[in-house]
Amino acid sequence: MLFFDTTQTAFSALSANKPRAALTMLGVIIGVGSVVLMTSVGASLEELILGQISSLGPQSMVIFPGSQEGPAGSATTGFDKLTFSDLRALEKLPTITSIAPIMLVTQKVTYGRETIEPPISGTVPLFFQNQNVTIDRGRLIDNSDIQSARSVVVLGPDAAVDLFGTQDPLGKKVTIGDRSFTVIGIFKPVGTQFFQNFDDRIFIPLPVAKAMTGRSYLSYITLQAVDDFDLAMADVKGLLRQRHGIVNPEDDPDKDDFMVRTSQQANEILGGVSVGLTFFITTVAGISLLVGGIGIMNIMLVAVTERTREIGLRKALGARRRDVLLQFLLEAIMLTLIAGLIGLGSGLGFAYLAALIVERFLDAYQFAVSVPSMFFAMGVAALTGIVFGMYPAKEAANLSPMEALRYE
Repeated sequence: MLFFDTTQTAFSALSANKPRAALTMLGVIIGVGSVVLMTSVGASLEELILGQISSLGPQSMVIFPGSQEGPAGSATTGFDKLTFSDLRALEKLPTITSIAPIMLVTQKVTYGRETIEPPISGTVPLFFQNQNVTIDRGRLIDNSDIQSARSVVVLGPDAAVDLFGTQDPLGKKVTIGDRSFTVIGIFKPVGTQFFQNFDDRIFIPLPVAKAMTGRSYLSYITLQAVDDFDLAMADVKGLLRQRHGIVNPEDDPDKDDFMVRTSQQANEILGGVSVGLTFFITTVAGISLLVGGIGIMNIMLVAVTERTREIGLRKALGARRRDVLLQFLLEAIMLTLIAGLIGLGSGLGFAYLAALIVERFLDAYQFAVSVPSMFFAMGVAALTGIVFGMYPAKEAANLSPMEALRYE
């Protein structure tokens, strides 16, 4: 019997009982659909997080006050602060550059009848370079603003709309706390960084923020490694430990009164999440495909029993053992492949719908697919058909023609 004829016969047998075939395929459809859906969501989240990490640059570091045992910046006494003297000492390290301090200010911002409470940051020009912030209209804070402690402000695009609506904010006065500021610029949309909206932020010169808060310590410091990232990290930690009187030869982060966060660490965390997600997906898919495979084997055994006389007739007309084996094995494989294709389409469809919903809350989220996972899911589906279809196929192939023809 030719392979084409065997395939046609197997397809005809499946088409003869469509409801049963559909129910048999359900487990495989769920398994493949789960793999495709979850890997697509995982790929979308990975691209989202990588996009936010890449916006900081591969050599970026951020130093926060406080230890890992408590919230950053929560402590208020001792050396659990980043001071201006720390900043000046860091600036002398040859392994780092582009050092930009941040001092957070908690005040309301008012223009006319509009009042908002955005994140307000006192900083220096290098901060915009570190964060890849570029100007849309007007200009950013420059060194002359720092030296003269000018009361100027740069608005994020969302903050500009909240305060001014459709008006042009440039040159207008806003009130921050009890102080008047002139709007000198609106920066281009940045989007979210680590799931926080960057575009609703407001920036003022660091000396002005210091005068408004009366603080002598910083909220955090951003900087860039010059060349060797590990050496720069070691220099930063060593300097701060020396200045803060910390003995920590084992490099235990819990003993430090500061935290250094890097884009490399974020990538490592993302890698760990990806491994965990992959394991979870594999487990879910494995259970679903196991259930589906058992269902296929059960239905194929029933089919062998129902078609015993057909098998005997085929053998009596000259069909060989391997022809019967191939026919029933092809039926099982076709069941899983068809189910796999349906699961593939369903998984992609649900992943796309999920992306449309999430995009309303996270602008940077985009629909993405993992092509290797799609091939893996289809391969596992085909393997399921072979493994669980082999036993029923052997049972059919081993039937004696005479006994099969006498079967009632």
